[in-house]
Amino acid sequence: MPYTVYLKKGEEKRVLQGHSWVYANEVARIDGKDKNGSLATVCAYDGKFIGKGYINHLSKILVRIFIRDENQIDDENLYIERITQAKASRTALGYDNCYRAIFAEADNLPALIVDKYDDYLVCQFLSLGIDKQKDTIVDSLVKVFAPKGIYERSDVAVRQKEGLEERTGVLFGEVPDKIVITENGLKMSVDVKNGQKTGYFLDQKENRFAARRYAKGRVLDCFCNSGGFSVNCALSADEVVACDISKTALSNVEENARLNGFTNIKTKCADVFDALREYKNNGEKFDLVILDPPAFCKSASEVKDAYRGYKDINVLGMKLVKSGGYLISSSCSHYMTFPLFEKMLVESAKESGKIVRTVEIKSQAPDHPSLLCAEETQYLKFFVLQVM
Repeated sequence: MPYTVYLKKGEEKRVLQGHSWVYANEVARIDGKDKNGSLATVCAYDGKFIGKGYINHLSKILVRIFIRDENQIDDENLYIERITQAKASRTALGYDNCYRAIFAEADNLPALIVDKYDDYLVCQFLSLGIDKQKDTIVDSLVKVFAPKGIYERSDVAVRQKEGLEERTGVLFGEVPDKIVITENGLKMSVDVKNGQKTGYFLDQKENRFAARRYAKGRVLDCFCNSGGFSVNCALSADEVVACDISKTALSNVEENARLNGFTNIKTKCADVFDALREYKNNGEKFDLVILDPPAFCKSASEVKDAYRGYKDINVLGMKLVKSGGYLISSSCSHYMTFPLFEKMLVESAKESGKIVRTVEIKSQAPDHPSLLCAEETQYLKFFVLQVM
Protein backbone atom coordinates (compact mmCIF):
# COMPACT_ATOMS: atom_id res chain seq x y z
CA MET A 1 0.00 0.00 0.00
CA PRO A 2 1.52 3.34 -1.06
CA TYR A 3 2.61 5.79 1.62
CA THR A 4 0.40 8.72 2.62
CA VAL A 5 2.21 11.41 4.59
CA TYR A 6 0.15 13.71 6.83
CA LEU A 7 1.71 17.02 7.86
CA LYS A 8 1.43 18.66 11.24
CA LYS A 9 -1.05 21.51 11.57
CA GLY A 10 0.21 24.63 9.82
CA GLU A 11 3.17 22.94 8.12
CA GLU A 12 1.47 22.89 4.72
CA LYS A 13 1.82 26.62 4.04
CA ARG A 14 5.32 26.49 2.53
CA VAL A 15 4.66 23.53 0.22
CA LEU A 16 1.32 24.99 -0.88
CA GLN A 17 3.26 28.06 -2.06
CA GLY A 18 5.31 25.82 -4.35
CA HIS A 19 8.26 24.64 -2.26
CA SER A 20 8.87 20.95 -2.93
CA TRP A 21 10.60 19.83 0.28
CA VAL A 22 8.78 18.13 3.13
CA TYR A 23 11.02 17.72 6.18
CA ALA A 24 10.70 14.72 8.46
CA ASN A 25 10.07 16.94 11.50
CA GLU A 26 7.04 18.50 9.77
CA VAL A 27 5.19 15.18 9.58
CA ALA A 28 2.42 14.12 11.98
CA ARG A 29 2.09 10.53 10.77
CA ILE A 30 2.69 8.19 7.84
CA ASP A 31 0.14 5.62 6.72
CA GLY A 32 0.78 2.67 4.40
CA LYS A 33 3.88 0.68 3.66
CA ASP A 34 5.94 0.70 0.48
CA LYS A 35 9.55 0.64 -0.70
CA ASN A 36 11.88 3.46 0.24
CA GLY A 37 12.17 5.81 -2.74
CA SER A 38 8.62 5.12 -3.90
CA LEU A 39 5.99 7.70 -4.81
CA ALA A 40 4.15 8.97 -1.73
CA THR A 41 1.09 11.19 -1.35
CA VAL A 42 1.39 14.24 0.91
CA CYS A 43 -1.68 15.61 2.68
CA ALA A 44 -2.41 18.40 5.11
CA TYR A 45 -3.31 17.52 8.69
CA ASP A 46 -7.01 17.46 7.75
CA GLY A 47 -6.39 15.05 4.86
CA LYS A 48 -6.52 17.59 2.02
CA PHE A 49 -4.33 16.54 -0.91
CA ILE A 50 -1.18 18.62 -1.41
CA GLY A 51 1.01 16.66 -3.80
CA LYS A 52 3.09 13.60 -4.56
CA GLY A 53 6.80 12.99 -4.39
CA TYR A 54 9.45 10.39 -3.73
CA ILE A 55 9.93 9.43 -0.09
CA ASN A 56 13.20 8.66 1.66
CA HIS A 57 13.13 7.66 5.33
CA LEU A 58 16.93 8.07 5.53
CA SER A 59 16.87 11.76 4.62
CA LYS A 60 15.90 14.85 6.62
CA ILE A 61 14.00 15.82 3.47
CA LEU A 62 11.39 13.07 3.74
CA VAL A 63 9.51 13.85 0.50
CA ARG A 64 10.33 15.98 -2.53
CA ILE A 65 7.01 16.97 -4.11
CA PHE A 66 6.90 17.31 -7.89
CA ILE A 67 3.31 16.31 -8.73
CA ARG A 68 0.42 18.61 -7.76
CA ASP A 69 -2.36 16.81 -9.66
CA GLU A 70 -3.92 13.97 -7.65
CA ASN A 71 -4.52 11.95 -10.82
CA GLN A 72 -1.01 12.38 -12.29
CA ILE A 73 1.39 9.41 -12.23
CA ASP A 74 5.18 9.38 -12.52
CA ASP A 75 5.48 7.58 -15.86
CA GLU A 76 7.76 8.30 -18.80
CA ASN A 77 5.20 10.69 -20.29
CA LEU A 78 5.54 12.92 -17.25
CA TYR A 79 9.32 13.03 -17.53
CA ILE A 80 9.20 13.69 -21.27
CA GLU A 81 6.74 16.53 -20.68
CA ARG A 82 8.85 18.14 -17.94
CA ILE A 83 12.11 17.76 -19.88
CA THR A 84 10.51 19.14 -23.05
CA GLN A 85 9.24 22.17 -21.11
CA ALA A 86 12.69 22.77 -19.62
CA LYS A 87 14.35 22.56 -23.02
CA ALA A 88 11.79 24.89 -24.61
CA SER A 89 12.32 27.54 -21.93
CA ARG A 90 16.08 27.60 -22.65
CA THR A 91 15.63 27.55 -26.41
CA ALA A 92 13.30 30.56 -26.13
CA LEU A 93 16.11 32.44 -24.36
CA GLY A 94 18.58 31.68 -27.14
CA TYR A 95 20.51 28.85 -25.47
CA ASP A 96 21.84 26.22 -27.85
CA ASN A 97 25.39 24.88 -27.52
CA CYS A 98 25.86 24.75 -23.75
CA TYR A 99 23.45 25.38 -20.90
CA ARG A 100 21.78 23.90 -17.84
CA ALA A 101 19.02 21.85 -19.37
CA ILE A 102 17.33 20.88 -16.09
CA PHE A 103 17.73 22.73 -12.81
CA ALA A 104 16.09 20.43 -10.28
CA GLU A 105 13.30 22.11 -8.25
CA ALA A 106 13.19 25.14 -10.56
CA ASP A 107 12.17 22.82 -13.42
CA ASN A 108 9.83 20.77 -11.23
CA LEU A 109 12.20 17.79 -11.24
CA PRO A 110 13.69 17.92 -7.72
CA ALA A 111 17.23 16.57 -7.24
CA LEU A 112 17.89 16.21 -10.99
CA ILE A 113 20.63 18.25 -12.67
CA VAL A 114 21.30 18.01 -16.41
CA ASP A 115 23.87 20.13 -18.24
CA LYS A 116 24.20 20.21 -22.02
CA TYR A 117 27.67 20.44 -23.54
CA ASP A 118 27.42 20.54 -27.33
CA ASP A 119 25.91 17.15 -28.30
CA TYR A 120 26.35 15.56 -24.88
CA LEU A 121 24.47 15.61 -21.57
CA VAL A 122 25.93 15.32 -18.08
CA CYS A 123 23.60 14.38 -15.21
CA GLN A 124 23.52 14.36 -11.43
CA PHE A 125 20.96 12.25 -9.56
CA LEU A 126 20.87 13.70 -6.06
CA SER A 127 18.07 11.86 -4.26
CA LEU A 128 17.03 8.25 -3.77
CA GLY A 129 13.73 8.64 -5.59
CA ILE A 130 15.19 10.33 -8.66
CA ASP A 131 18.05 7.80 -8.70
CA LYS A 132 15.52 4.95 -8.87
CA GLN A 133 14.02 6.59 -11.96
CA LYS A 134 17.36 6.85 -13.73
CA ASP A 135 16.53 4.50 -16.61
CA THR A 136 13.25 6.29 -17.32
CA ILE A 137 14.96 9.69 -17.14
CA VAL A 138 17.78 8.63 -19.48
CA ASP A 139 15.29 7.24 -22.00
CA SER A 140 13.33 10.50 -21.81
CA LEU A 141 16.45 12.62 -22.28
CA VAL A 142 17.40 10.60 -25.36
CA LYS A 143 13.95 11.13 -26.86
CA VAL A 144 13.92 14.89 -26.21
CA PHE A 145 17.57 15.83 -26.89
CA ALA A 146 18.86 13.01 -29.13
CA PRO A 147 22.38 13.35 -27.65
CA LYS A 148 25.45 11.47 -28.79
CA GLY A 149 26.10 10.45 -25.21
CA ILE A 150 25.00 10.91 -21.59
CA TYR A 151 27.43 10.84 -18.67
CA GLU A 152 26.65 10.59 -14.95
CA ARG A 153 28.52 12.78 -12.46
CA SER A 154 26.80 11.77 -9.24
CA ASP A 155 30.11 11.97 -7.36
CA VAL A 156 28.79 14.42 -4.78
CA ALA A 157 28.69 14.12 -1.00
CA VAL A 158 25.01 15.07 -0.77
CA ARG A 159 24.12 11.58 -2.03
CA GLN A 160 25.40 10.14 1.24
CA LYS A 161 22.59 11.96 3.05
CA GLU A 162 20.22 10.01 0.81
CA GLY A 163 21.85 6.66 1.59
CA LEU A 164 23.43 6.55 -1.87
CA GLU A 165 26.98 5.89 -3.02
CA GLU A 166 28.78 8.31 -5.30
CA ARG A 167 28.74 7.19 -8.92
CA THR A 168 30.06 8.19 -12.34
CA GLY A 169 29.95 6.58 -15.77
CA VAL A 170 28.44 6.53 -19.24
CA LEU A 171 24.67 6.10 -19.26
CA PHE A 172 24.10 6.28 -23.01
CA GLY A 173 26.18 6.27 -26.18
CA GLU A 174 29.82 7.33 -26.00
CA VAL A 175 31.25 10.34 -24.17
CA PRO A 176 34.78 11.70 -24.78
CA ASP A 177 36.97 12.78 -21.86
CA LYS A 178 36.78 16.40 -22.99
CA ILE A 179 34.17 18.29 -24.97
CA VAL A 180 34.82 21.61 -26.71
CA ILE A 181 31.91 24.00 -26.27
CA THR A 182 31.27 27.52 -27.55
CA GLU A 183 30.51 30.07 -24.84
CA ASN A 184 30.19 33.79 -25.51
CA GLY A 185 31.82 33.19 -28.91
CA LEU A 186 34.88 31.53 -27.35
CA LYS A 187 35.94 27.89 -27.35
CA MET A 188 36.23 26.13 -24.00
CA SER A 189 37.39 22.58 -23.36
CA VAL A 190 35.24 20.93 -20.69
CA ASP A 191 36.53 17.96 -18.75
CA VAL A 192 33.17 16.30 -18.07
CA LYS A 193 34.66 13.23 -16.38
CA ASN A 194 37.12 14.87 -13.98
CA GLY A 195 36.23 18.57 -13.83
CA GLN A 196 34.34 20.11 -10.92
CA LYS A 197 30.57 19.51 -10.69
CA THR A 198 29.49 18.43 -14.19
CA GLY A 199 32.72 19.72 -15.73
CA TYR A 200 32.13 23.46 -15.96
CA PHE A 201 30.31 26.25 -14.13
CA LEU A 202 27.62 27.26 -16.60
CA ASP A 203 25.89 29.51 -14.06
CA GLN A 204 28.54 32.22 -14.55
CA LYS A 205 28.20 32.37 -18.36
CA GLU A 206 26.57 35.83 -18.53
CA ASN A 207 28.78 37.10 -15.72
CA ARG A 208 31.91 36.04 -17.58
CA PHE A 209 30.69 38.03 -20.56
CA ALA A 210 29.91 41.02 -18.31
CA ALA A 211 33.47 40.94 -16.94
CA ARG A 212 34.88 41.83 -20.36
CA ARG A 213 33.97 45.52 -20.09
CA TYR A 214 36.02 45.84 -16.88
CA ALA A 215 39.02 43.88 -18.14
CA LYS A 216 41.60 46.49 -19.07
CA GLY A 217 45.31 46.52 -18.44
CA ARG A 218 46.29 43.85 -15.90
CA VAL A 219 43.77 41.30 -14.56
CA LEU A 220 44.08 38.85 -11.67
CA ASP A 221 41.64 35.91 -11.87
CA CYS A 222 41.59 34.09 -8.50
CA PHE A 223 40.23 30.55 -8.08
CA CYS A 224 40.30 30.48 -11.88
CA ASN A 225 39.42 26.79 -12.28
CA SER A 226 39.50 26.08 -16.04
CA GLY A 227 39.78 29.75 -16.95
CA GLY A 228 36.29 30.87 -17.93
CA PHE A 229 36.82 34.39 -16.64
CA SER A 230 40.45 34.46 -17.74
CA VAL A 231 39.64 33.65 -21.36
CA ASN A 232 36.80 36.18 -21.52
CA CYS A 233 38.99 38.89 -19.99
CA ALA A 234 41.88 38.10 -22.35
CA LEU A 235 39.87 39.60 -25.20
CA SER A 236 40.34 43.14 -23.85
CA ALA A 237 43.07 42.98 -21.18
CA ASP A 238 46.79 43.37 -21.75
CA GLU A 239 47.63 40.60 -19.30
CA VAL A 240 45.61 38.06 -17.32
CA VAL A 241 47.09 36.17 -14.37
CA ALA A 242 45.07 32.99 -13.71
CA CYS A 243 45.65 31.77 -10.14
CA ASP A 244 44.59 28.43 -8.70
CA ILE A 245 46.03 25.81 -6.36
CA SER A 246 45.20 23.01 -8.82
CA LYS A 247 47.82 22.18 -11.46
CA THR A 248 45.13 20.33 -13.41
CA ALA A 249 42.96 23.44 -13.48
CA LEU A 250 45.86 25.56 -14.71
CA SER A 251 46.64 23.01 -17.42
CA ASN A 252 43.04 23.44 -18.57
CA VAL A 253 43.47 27.23 -18.55
CA GLU A 254 46.51 26.91 -20.81
CA GLU A 255 44.59 24.57 -23.12
CA ASN A 256 41.67 27.02 -23.36
CA ALA A 257 44.07 29.90 -24.03
CA ARG A 258 45.57 27.92 -26.92
CA LEU A 259 42.13 27.04 -28.30
CA ASN A 260 41.39 30.76 -28.65
CA GLY A 261 44.86 31.88 -29.72
CA PHE A 262 45.52 33.97 -26.59
CA THR A 263 49.12 34.58 -25.53
CA ASN A 264 48.35 37.12 -22.80
CA ILE A 265 47.22 34.61 -20.14
CA LYS A 266 49.75 33.59 -17.50
CA THR A 267 49.14 30.95 -14.84
CA LYS A 268 50.16 30.95 -11.19
CA CYS A 269 49.92 27.77 -9.11
CA ALA A 270 49.39 28.83 -5.50
CA ASP A 271 46.99 28.95 -2.61
CA VAL A 272 44.96 32.05 -3.45
CA PHE A 273 45.04 33.39 0.13
CA ASP A 274 48.85 33.18 0.06
CA ALA A 275 49.07 34.64 -3.44
CA LEU A 276 46.95 37.66 -2.51
CA ARG A 277 49.17 38.40 0.47
CA GLU A 278 52.28 37.95 -1.67
CA TYR A 279 51.04 40.43 -4.26
CA LYS A 280 50.12 42.89 -1.50
CA ASN A 281 53.51 42.59 0.19
CA ASN A 282 55.25 43.09 -3.16
CA GLY A 283 53.23 46.24 -3.84
CA GLU A 284 51.68 44.86 -7.04
CA LYS A 285 48.47 46.36 -8.45
CA PHE A 286 45.82 45.20 -10.92
CA ASP A 287 43.16 46.97 -12.95
CA LEU A 288 40.71 44.15 -12.24
CA VAL A 289 40.71 41.48 -9.53
CA ILE A 290 38.24 38.59 -9.79
CA LEU A 291 37.33 36.54 -6.72
CA ASP A 292 35.20 33.52 -7.64
CA PRO A 293 35.96 30.95 -4.93
CA PRO A 294 34.33 27.56 -4.43
CA ALA A 295 31.60 27.48 -1.79
CA PHE A 296 33.19 28.32 1.56
CA CYS A 297 30.09 27.12 3.43
CA LYS A 298 28.04 24.06 2.55
CA SER A 299 25.94 24.12 5.72
CA ALA A 300 24.53 26.75 8.07
CA SER A 301 27.05 25.78 10.73
CA GLU A 302 29.92 26.86 8.46
CA VAL A 303 28.65 30.38 7.73
CA LYS A 304 30.64 32.11 10.50
CA ASP A 305 33.98 30.68 9.35
CA ALA A 306 33.08 31.25 5.70
CA TYR A 307 32.27 34.90 6.42
CA ARG A 308 35.81 35.40 7.74
CA GLY A 309 37.25 33.68 4.67
CA TYR A 310 35.26 35.82 2.24
CA LYS A 311 36.18 38.96 4.15
CA ASP A 312 39.87 38.04 4.18
CA ILE A 313 40.15 37.66 0.41
CA ASN A 314 37.97 40.70 -0.32
CA VAL A 315 40.02 43.01 1.92
CA LEU A 316 43.17 41.84 0.16
CA GLY A 317 41.51 42.07 -3.25
CA MET A 318 40.44 45.67 -2.68
CA LYS A 319 43.96 46.62 -1.64
CA LEU A 320 45.35 45.15 -4.86
CA VAL A 321 43.07 47.13 -7.18
CA LYS A 322 44.46 50.31 -8.74
CA SER A 323 42.55 53.51 -7.97
CA GLY A 324 39.55 53.54 -10.28
CA GLY A 325 39.89 49.85 -11.02
CA TYR A 326 37.42 47.07 -10.32
CA LEU A 327 36.88 44.11 -8.02
CA ILE A 328 34.52 41.32 -9.01
CA SER A 329 33.43 39.30 -5.99
CA SER A 330 31.23 36.23 -6.11
CA SER A 331 29.81 33.51 -3.87
CA CYS A 332 28.02 30.33 -4.92
CA SER A 333 26.75 29.26 -1.49
CA HIS A 334 23.07 29.87 -0.76
CA TYR A 335 23.89 29.87 2.95
CA MET A 336 25.84 33.08 2.34
CA THR A 337 22.74 35.15 1.58
CA PHE A 338 22.71 38.34 -0.49
CA PRO A 339 22.32 40.61 2.58
CA LEU A 340 25.07 38.77 4.45
CA PHE A 341 27.41 38.85 1.46
CA GLU A 342 26.81 42.57 0.95
CA LYS A 343 27.43 43.19 4.67
CA MET A 344 30.76 41.38 4.31
CA LEU A 345 31.69 43.60 1.35
CA VAL A 346 30.85 46.76 3.32
CA GLU A 347 33.07 45.61 6.19
CA SER A 348 35.82 44.66 3.75
CA ALA A 349 35.77 48.13 2.21
CA LYS A 350 36.08 49.75 5.66
CA GLU A 351 38.95 47.48 6.66
CA SER A 352 40.78 48.01 3.37
CA GLY A 353 40.62 51.78 3.86
CA LYS A 354 39.16 52.20 0.38
CA ILE A 355 36.10 54.02 -0.89
CA VAL A 356 34.21 51.42 -2.88
CA ARG A 357 31.09 51.78 -4.98
CA THR A 358 28.79 49.14 -6.43
CA VAL A 359 28.59 49.11 -10.22
CA GLU A 360 26.66 45.91 -10.91
CA ILE A 361 24.89 43.20 -8.93
CA LYS A 362 24.06 40.01 -10.79
CA SER A 363 23.12 36.40 -10.07
CA GLN A 364 23.13 33.08 -11.88
CA ALA A 365 22.44 32.84 -15.61
CA PRO A 366 18.80 32.59 -16.83
CA ASP A 367 19.21 28.88 -17.57
CA HIS A 368 19.48 28.50 -13.77
CA PRO A 369 16.09 29.99 -12.79
CA SER A 370 15.18 30.39 -9.13
CA LEU A 371 11.88 29.90 -7.36
CA LEU A 372 10.60 32.81 -5.30
CA CYS A 373 9.17 30.27 -2.84
CA ALA A 374 12.50 28.43 -2.47
CA GLU A 375 15.39 30.66 -1.45
CA GLU A 376 17.78 27.71 -1.86
CA THR A 377 17.48 28.06 -5.65
CA GLN A 378 18.75 31.69 -5.54
CA TYR A 379 22.34 31.01 -4.62
CA LEU A 380 24.83 32.93 -6.79
CA LYS A 381 25.98 36.43 -5.80
CA PHE A 382 28.05 38.46 -8.27
CA PHE A 383 29.13 42.00 -7.36
CA VAL A 384 31.13 44.37 -9.56
CA LEU A 385 32.75 47.01 -7.34
CA GLN A 386 34.82 50.03 -8.28
CA VAL A 387 37.65 50.82 -5.89
CA MET A 388 38.28 54.57 -5.76
